[in-house]
Amino acid sequence: MGVHILGIILMAMGFFYWQGAQKVKEIALNATQNRCEQLALQRLDGYIALFKVRLQCDSLYQWRIRRYYQFEFSATGGDRCNGVIVMLASRVESIQLEPYRIQ
Repeated sequence: MGVHILGIILMAMGFFYWQGAQKVKEIALNATQNRCEQLALQRLDGYIALFKVRLQCDSLYQWRIRRYYQFEFSATGGDRCNGVIVMLASRVESIQLEPYRIQ
């Protein structure tokens, strides 16, 4: 009986983690789109890819999940450049863009 309850609890925790991660990814997706629009760049492929997850203590000494996402953008329409957005919990911490050619 206890094993079944533990399994249900683990599944629920997994679901809530996944649901929160999807919300953070959506925030990151919108932030990268906005940054590209501000700089007159084109974000490519319409997605971002999670490539690193870490635990980080924030300024209030609370543990948060730091996520690193990679995305691609173009300055000329014929090139592909990489960018990285770093999220601490659901807050955009930074957006870095590879050097790109200005037309």
